[in-house]
Amino acid sequence: MRKLLSAITLIALVIGQISFAATKTAAEAPDLAAIKAETINEDSRYYYPSLLQQFMANDTLMTNEDFQYFYYGTLFQEDYDPYRAPYDEEALKEIEPLYYQSSLTNAQKEQMIDYAMRALRDNPLDLIQLKNLVYAYEQRGKVNLAKIWKNKLNHLLLTIASSGTGLDPENAWYVVYPRHEFDFLNISGKTVQSREFTPPYYEKVSVNAKSEKDPGAYYFNLQPVLEQYYIKHPSEAE
Repeated sequence: MRKLLSAITLIALVIGQISFAATKTAAEAPDLAAIKAETINEDSRYYYPSLLQQFMANDTLMTNEDFQYFYYGTLFQEDYDPYRAPYDEEALKEIEPLYYQSSLTNAQKEQMIDYAMRALRDNPLDLIQLKNLVYAYEQRGKVNLAKIWKNKLNHLLLTIASSGTGLDPENAWYVVYPRHEFDFLNISGKTVQSREFTPPYYEKVSVNAKSEKDPGAYYFNLQPVLEQYYIKHPSEAE
């Protein structure tokens, strides 16, 4: 478990320094109308299936803008479900104990890599499995692959961080899955305490502030998530 926490801490340091700094200088809500138009357009360089193929490749060629279109373009895909269950929950239960072991065999490390990759093929924006994949690659000694996937994880979190400051509802961060509220803050080194829905479509997530200067809570804008959910589940909007 200490090894896992150490790996998570290293990722958090990188992400925390990049993403939270970015919110102070380049925060801007995503243009979701433009992102939708481009990601469903087969002739666009931001066509979602093309971005997905690039994301799953073992390289770091995607730009910041590519990542923004890829992340928020997920909202407009036919199979999008903001409350989708984790991939193969039985397999997940089997593999979870490995993260608490002090030492792992190569076979166990490969098992962790295999599950993480299968989970990412099912949902490429599973931030926790991205983090786990980086850890497993590092433990397996596959340094270059670990760096490639850490780069992808950092860029996804930077995309979220650049969507606002998170300090108030008017500047709330945008996520495409509600669970990303916790994932984003936890991986970025924040300890989540609780969350509270704030009408009409915000969530206030309280964290354990490390100093008096640190905000005690951050805000997320779930309007596009809820809109897409109710489009696909109109009976629940009544």
